[in-house]
Amino acid sequence: MLINLKNNAKSDYTIKFVDKALRRVNKYADLDNPKQVKQFIAQMDTSDSYKKNLCFAYQQYADYYQIQWHKPIYFQQSKTIRIPTTAQLDMLIANSGSIMTVKLTLSKETGLRPVELCRLKVKDVDLTQKIVYPTTAKHGSSRALKISQSLTEMLRTHIDTHKLNPTDKLFKGDSANYGKHYRLHRNKLAERLHKPELKAIRLYDFRHYFATTLYAKTRDILYVKQQMGHKKIETTLVYTQLLNINEEEEYTCKTATDNAEATQLIENGFQYVCTTPQDLMLFRKRK
Repeated sequence: MLINLKNNAKSDYTIKFVDKALRRVNKYADLDNPKQVKQFIAQMDTSDSYKKNLCFAYQQYADYYQIQWHKPIYFQQSKTIRIPTTAQLDMLIANSGSIMTVKLTLSKETGLRPVELCRLKVKDVDLTQKIVYPTTAKHGSSRALKISQSLTEMLRTHIDTHKLNPTDKLFKGDSANYGKHYRLHRNKLAERLHKPELKAIRLYDFRHYFATTLYAKTRDILYVKQQMGHKKIETTLVYTQLLNINEEEEYTCKTATDNAEATQLIENGFQYVCTTPQDLMLFRKRK
């Protein structure tokens, strides 16, 4: 059955979920008894969103083995998105191991989905132009994502250290492995620094942070949609609301006296504000 999903162009993520979901259901219900499966799912102490996904998984099984069943209707529940601060993300990055540091910095600067990041090959990164060309997941639009000079050097070092070829994957493992190691790192750091609030920061929040800060800089929702690889503008519009919620966040302010200093600030995420009568260029970045 799983091979059939692969032949029907289902993603590796979907195939792994279906396999895991069916194994769980099979512990408590006979997969060849749809009534029993439906009853087990209904009695589960979990969200309707997860029940909906379990029904999707079982539907694949039922279709393949030609089992008749009336799939119950569960609705996807919306989740509240909380945007972490720059300081929180920088704290998580600064206290990571070398490879995790590169991954998290890439997540922060590009907003790549974890699955997109883990699919990257060396040839997808243009170190000369400082651009990443990901293979967009969820059938979204293709995109080119600019990265900072510092991240470019980190990637160059990573590629050289591990002697990677152009067709090699940039990182070993899949998105599930990335998420697992991130959560272990995050929880240990939260306990070590006595900052329990860090445990609430999900790996996907790096992507939400990217979208919100990009909209704050550009106020161009169509550009944000393209950079996020969204199919529908409705998916992107949530970030305009999140920006309004965080409007009163504090800023770190810096000044520059010449082009070199200004360039360095911009590469570090600062946004130009204005130039004073004393020819000082003012920049700011959310804390």
